[in-house]
Amino acid sequence: MTKSGSPDDKTPAQLIDARIEELADWRGTMLGRLRSLIKEADPDVVEEWKWRGVPVWYHDGILCTGETYKAVVKVTFHKGASLDDASGLFNSSLEGNTRRAIDFHEGEKIDGKAFKALVRAAVTLNESKAKR
Repeated sequence: MTKSGSPDDKTPAQLIDARIEELADWRGTMLGRLRSLIKEADPDVVEEWKWRGVPVWYHDGILCTGETYKAVVKVTFHKGASLDDASGLFNSSLEGNTRRAIDFHEGEKIDGKAFKALVRAAVTLNESKAKR
């Protein structure tokens, strides 16, 4: 039995909303903006809340996660190493064979067009793998 108001009573979207509000600083604003761009890029995206508090966006598999740290908001693309990053957004986790990440710092501007293109590329990659 779960207690009223526990995380088990809330949808992933409500938990992400709460995280954004709870941060109450530039990180919440940044995470909220990134979330909006992900939803604009893929209106069919599914939001989940995993690993004790990490927003995760899915479409035929994991697209990306949104983690918040003291100095950065990190968006990790699950299959980022397989994506064409023509705009050079990836700036973190570059040494791995699978994932790639973008660290956003306070005051940085988001290239919304390039970010949405990366999300759409991740969707396309997941859809192509799902059809096999």
